Amino acid sequence: MVTAGGLLFIAATSDATIRAFNKRNGQLLWEANLPACSFANPAVYTVNGQQFVVIACGGGKLQKTSVDSYVAFALPKNK
Repeated sequence: MVTAGGLLFIAATSDATIRAFNKRNGQLLWEANLPACSFANPAVYTVNGQQFVVIACGGGKLQKTSVDSYVAFALPKNK
């Protein structure tokens, strides 16, 4: 998922980590641990002007732990 501001979010890895990259140069900008692997695409939404990224974490594939979780992260507000 890519935001209008040029952040690329990906979590489709077997290490249970979500990452944000600069879409222009590929630089890793941020990462966070998830409760399980996420073999899903992140989504972005806005509530009262605040943007959030949400990801479903289920695991269960590739002999990874299986859980039922959604994790949301607030993006920094534009100044």
